[in-house]
Amino acid sequence: MFTGIIEDLGTVTGVEHTADAARLTVRGPLAVTGAKHGDSISVSGVCLTVVAFDDESFTADVMAQTLAMSTLDTVEAGRRVNLERAALVGDRLGGHIVQGHIDGTATVLEVRPGDAWRVIRFSLDAAHAALVVDKGSIAVDGVSLTVSALGDEADGSWFEVSLIPETLTATTLGGLVVGDRVNIETDILARHVERMLRLDAHRSLPSSLAEPATATTGAAR
Repeated sequence: MFTGIIEDLGTVTGVEHTADAARLTVRGPLAVTGAKHGDSISVSGVCLTVVAFDDESFTADVMAQTLAMSTLDTVEAGRRVNLERAALVGDRLGGHIVQGHIDGTATVLEVRPGDAWRVIRFSLDAAHAALVVDKGSIAVDGVSLTVSALGDEADGSWFEVSLIPETLTATTLGGLVVGDRVNIETDILARHVERMLRLDAHRSLPSSLAEPATATTGAAR
């Protein structure tokens, strides 16, 4: 479990691909402070499990499902990533509850700079549109953010976030340009509500019209 408050900007230093998986090595001295084998670290919003580490870096395996659903499918050595260690029980929850089980990716549609802030508009897949609300929480590449605007148009849905200077400099979001892809994770509470409503609607249908409910799949660790 994470909070979406980024602790460290890391760098991918190695990628080993196999037929259906990948092994990443990431440099992040703060992220490995106090690390143990099996610990969870959020890498740009994706919860990964530490399989090896030293004083500067850690290594984690990424399964095929995670590669298919996230921006890690194109990861290469040299990429900067947002890092956060798992939250401590009893610690302050500075962001919101983030699992590191992403819903998928979004694309930067527009970047609007301001005097001391920046507004970024992202695409929003139709399957996730109902889970995102104005002034609600969303994690973008692992960063806990507040949705500042929403839109549903003929060519697709979108959402916007407004980024303060600290977020622009302390995370990878400050370097985003139109066309970039990011990992998104919607609010876990919204996902539970959506699931319950879907099941309730399914049960209320006549048996001849009911279809099996399909669960929303998140990225595996």
